[in-house]
Amino acid sequence: MKDHNFLVLVRHGQSEWNAKNLFTGWKDPGLTDKGNDEAKTAGELIKNREIRFSVMYTSVLQRAKITGDMILNEIDQADIPVIEDQALNERDYGDLAGLNKDDARKQWGEEQVHIWRRSYDVPPPGGESLKNTAERVLPYFNQEIMPRLMAGENILVAAHGNSLRSLVMQLDQLSKHEVLSLEIPTGAPILYSFSGEPIPAGKENLF
Repeated sequence: MKDHNFLVLVRHGQSEWNAKNLFTGWKDPGLTDKGNDEAKTAGELIKNREIRFSVMYTSVLQRAKITGDMILNEIDQADIPVIEDQALNERDYGDLAGLNKDDARKQWGEEQVHIWRRSYDVPPPGGESLKNTAERVLPYFNQEIMPRLMAGENILVAAHGNSLRSLVMQLDQLSKHEVLSLEIPTGAPILYSFSGEPIPAGKENLF
């Protein structure tokens, strides 16, 4: 689009712990073969848009960093700066991290685990709620990334389901109830266009 610049958000490809149905949070597994394929496909989808990025932001967790690096290789832009920050990390699942989700339901009950996973502001023991996650993701985005978008740069963000849900909540102006039903697939790029205002001018799912 003429006179527009772009923000592309990508959740990492399937991780080894996604495949095992484990709560992951700040634990640091790598990608599965499927996850590698998803990252490569995400790169192909982005490459079709012929966007030249100024910078890529990722979390400090390897599943996001690997996904981002694979995308940059696929779009022939491995030379751009990459900024890693813990603010973009996945939601911290605390005491649930590393547990099989079915085993957690047996231990704490279906209803309690559902509340921890799907409520907006009830954290699991030792962990973060989605509200807590947003409270670290959004200030970083608004202070570090948004000014660059407003200056006309194109930016790629490779991160996680819950950190990206926080961003989409703000960009799409979703309520804390609406965001609970938002699902962001692995390896599925979301493209926002901007025209000088912090509210996106357009949005497109590239999957």
